Amino acid sequence: MSTPDTTAPNRQSVTPAGTAAPASRTGPDDPAPAPGRWAALGPVGLVLAGGVSVQFGGALAVTLMPRAGALGVVALRLLVAAVVLLAVCRPKLRGYSRADWGTVVTFGVAMAAMNGLFYQSVARIPLGTAVTLEVLGPLALSVLVSRRALNLVWAGLALAGVFLLGGGVRDLDPLGAAFALSAGAMWAAYIVFSARTGRRFPQADGLALAMAVGALLFLPLGVAESGAKLLDPVTLGLGAAVAVLSSVLPYTLELLALRRMPASTFAIMMSLEPALAATAGFLVLDQALSAVEAAAIALVIAASMGAVRTQTGRPKAAVPEA
Repeated sequence: MSTPDTTAPNRQSVTPAGTAAPASRTGPDDPAPAPGRWAALGPVGLVLAGGVSVQFGGALAVTLMPRAGALGVVALRLLVAAVVLLAVCRPKLRGYSRADWGTVVTFGVAMAAMNGLFYQSVARIPLGTAVTLEVLGPLALSVLVSRRALNLVWAGLALAGVFLLGGGVRDLDPLGAAFALSAGAMWAAYIVFSARTGRRFPQADGLALAMAVGALLFLPLGVAESGAKLLDPVTLGLGAAVAVLSSVLPYTLELLALRRMPASTFAIMMSLEPALAATAGFLVLDQALSAVEAAAIALVIAASMGAVRTQTGRPKAAVPEA
């Protein structure tokens, strides 16, 4: 899998599936916070803390949906995250070409679609199941960009996990599963355009602008679905918490970790997200896993880790001794 050239890894420097690094959420040009007490956790602790933050933020979003609806929650998350990033980064708006703006707008659209489809999914199926299906997007991308036959084995392993997941969950909503798979496709697009944005925009400017694009796209949808409910103080507070847990905090923790950890190691740890999501779903939403579901998630995690290791091991062999 090829690792895109980014100024600071997206939530991947090699996505969970082994492509560009992080995905569901971070951007290649994340802000560069000063190391503080968080750094004392160590890089592995920072990645785990970021993953836990993201998935528990997703679980909190599910509890907020009865108050604001799936589209309303997405609108609040993107809006708050955009306000925070714009305030911190203060990106300049001049000096960019039409191609630069086309890239960042496409990145924003992919980000908005990824979030919107995923939240529509978790409104219908368990969080762990949704994240497992979503991870197939980056995994498919890693298989497509790789020329190694071994990655076909990982793809087959992932498909076996999906087959188990479909057969093991009797009440799995087909529409919810379709939303999760579509979110995975948008995650793959997000990875591609986050890398391109990172090459065209300095620091975290591209991420902040893309987040603003996504917020502008989703705000009318959120207002149409929830209207004045979005102005309720409790809803606003919970929406802000979702934005911090699912976007701002993990971006910061992952960036700190990637300064001290190889991208390949980071990508493998990102592959654990389905397990973290299943844990968050169990603890916050009381979504228990059956033995078959747990086995299916384990297969997808193993496939994702294998794809990352296969891809990251390839360049080393190709580098001449000199």
